[in-house]
Amino acid sequence: MKKIRLVLPKNHSFATSFPLVSSMQPSVKIFTGNSNPALAEKIAKKYGKGLNGGLGKVKIQKFSDGEIQPVFLESIRGDYVFLIQGTSAPSDNLLELLLMIDAAKRASAGYITAVIPYFGYARQDRKDKPRVAIGSKLMANLLTSAGANRVITMDLHAPQIQGFFDIPVDHLDSSAIFIPYIENLRLENLTFASPDVGSTNRVREVASYFNAEMVICDKHRKRANEIASMVVIGEVKDRDIVLIDDICDTAGTLSKAANLLKEKGARSVRAFCTHPVFSGNAYENIMNSVLEEVVVCDTIPIKPQAPGSKIKVISVAELFAVAIRNMHENKSITSLFIHSHRRGE
Repeated sequence: MKKIRLVLPKNHSFATSFPLVSSMQPSVKIFTGNSNPALAEKIAKKYGKGLNGGLGKVKIQKFSDGEIQPVFLESIRGDYVFLIQGTSAPSDNLLELLLMIDAAKRASAGYITAVIPYFGYARQDRKDKPRVAIGSKLMANLLTSAGANRVITMDLHAPQIQGFFDIPVDHLDSSAIFIPYIENLRLENLTFASPDVGSTNRVREVASYFNAEMVICDKHRKRANEIASMVVIGEVKDRDIVLIDDICDTAGTLSKAANLLKEKGARSVRAFCTHPVFSGNAYENIMNSVLEEVVVCDTIPIKPQAPGSKIKVISVAELFAVAIRNMHENKSITSLFIHSHRRGE
C-alpha cells in the first residue's frame, strides 16, 4: 500500500489554521408571530442595542387551506432566539408558536426562549370535575416537546403551573407596573379587594406593599362565566377600593364585585387586570358598571378605545425587555418582582 505523507510549511500551526471558537456571547434575535406584533415591536425597541434594527425577519406563510408554515428569513445558527407570541384566541396563535419553535430548533438556534405574555389555557390547571382535560399541563408538554429551552411569561392564572414544565420558567409579575400607577392615584383610604377567593394571594402581596387592608368578594358560580351569588368579606364603607385580578374575560365578575362594593358603601372602585381577554359583552359590562376605570396590560391586543373609555392600557414591554436582557447576560431577574421593592426595605 502506498503511503501518503502530509507535508506542512515551516512554522505552520494548527492553531492558526483552525482558530478557536470565539468566546463572545451568542447574539440575541427577537422574532414574533401574529398574536401581538405591536407589543413585540415595543419589546425589541426597549431592548435596543445589538438588535440591528429591531425584530428579526420571519414570514408566517399560510396555504390556501389555512395550514401554517413559519420561515426564518435570516440565519439564527447558534443565536439566542426569543419568540414573542401569546397564546390567546384564536388557536392559530398557539400553533404558530409551536411551529416557530420547531423551525428555530431545526435551524440550529443555540437557545430558544418562548416569550408568552399571556399563557392561554392556564385556567385549566386541575381536574375540577370528572372527565376534563388539564389544558395548561398539555400546553407545557407541547412547548417542551417542540423544542423550547425556556419560557418567559407573566401572571399565570395559578403560579404552580410553573411546575408543569420540565424547563426553566421565568414568571414575571405585573405588580411592578401597576404599583407606580396606584401610588400616583394618591387614594386616601386605600383598600384592596380580591374579586374571588382564587386571587387572594395575589392581592395580599400588593396590599402588604402598601400596608393596606384587603377584602374578599366570595362568589359562587352556576357555570363558567355565570355568577349565581357573591358576598363581601371585610369592611369597605368610605374606602377607595382597588380590585386586582389576573384575567378579565367577560368582566362579569369585576362588574358584579364593583356594584356590590358600592352597595356596601365604598367611595370609589377601580380594577387592575393583567390580561384583557375581553370576550362576550366585556366592553359593555365595563362601561355599564360603577367602575371608575379598568387598567390592563398590553399582553393581549384590544380594539382602540374611544375618548372617555374606562379602559386604560399600560405596556409591559420594558419589563419583558429587561427580563430578556438579564436572561441573555445570565443575570438575576429577582429585581423585577414586587418583593424586591417593598416599602421601607
